[in-house]
Amino acid sequence: MEEKSTDTLERLQEAALAEFLDKGFQGASLRQIVKNAGVTTGAFYGYYSSKEALFNALVEPHAAALMGRFMEAQTAFAELPEAEQPAHMGLESSECVRWMVDYICSHRQPVKLLLTRSEGTGYEHFVHNMVEVEVEYTLRYMDVLRRLGREVPVLSESLCHIIASGMFNGLFEIVVHDMPREQALRDVDQFREFYTGGWLKLMGS
Repeated sequence: MEEKSTDTLERLQEAALAEFLDKGFQGASLRQIVKNAGVTTGAFYGYYSSKEALFNALVEPHAAALMGRFMEAQTAFAELPEAEQPAHMGLESSECVRWMVDYICSHRQPVKLLLTRSEGTGYEHFVHNMVEVEVEYTLRYMDVLRRLGREVPVLSESLCHIIASGMFNGLFEIVVHDMPREQALRDVDQFREFYTGGWLKLMGS
């Protein structure tokens, strides 16, 4: 009986993944998911309370993994002694980005749901939330540089938001275009060099 329940759950998730990828959360049909999984609507509600609960079950582990690793990199850098932070500029974020690329390439379909098909769910602002965190920590770092005696020009929060948005949307192009892993790593490394050089220029380094 347990094996049958596990099989039903897997079929529901596989059918849901295909339907959500094809139509997005809002356009996906719960009736079609149930039909494609070969189960009854009553059976579905034995596993999930709603279409959104099913979507959340597919993306939550990946949202938690990506955001968790991102926050870990941000806080690790911010907790360094201020005098050491300039020498570490870009190191923690580089390791984080390479980890994220590798993770994305290992979990392409559910991550694509999270990043491109989540409108109408609690995850539709996932990238925006990452951008907000990036802006917050960037502004903190510029304050650190000023305390260290660096002449850092005033950069508006709106400009920092534009730059961070471009960076994250560029990074997640590997999901949109299903890039092979080696190409994704190579492109993202060069992409990061471009952004790091730009930030150093703006910060007067």
